[in-house]
Amino acid sequence: MVVELKPLVEINRQAIPLLYRELGVVNAVRFLKQFTSGLGDYTQEREALFSGKTLEQIVREIEQMRKSA
Repeated sequence: MVVELKPLVEINRQAIPLLYRELGVVNAVRFLKQFTSGLGDYTQEREALFSGKTLEQIVREIEQMRKSA
């Protein structure tokens, strides 16, 4: 059996519409996101966001944001 190896660009061009059709856009995007590592440095971002705050302060801020949303 001979298998034609297609360029990844071509595979993606064919696969993404299939995923959208079979899974729906939301679930297709969720599926694709599992293969990306994301951007930035979470450790540095977390330190910048929460430096000097207690867990209780962070929880209070989250609750306030939820109330105002």
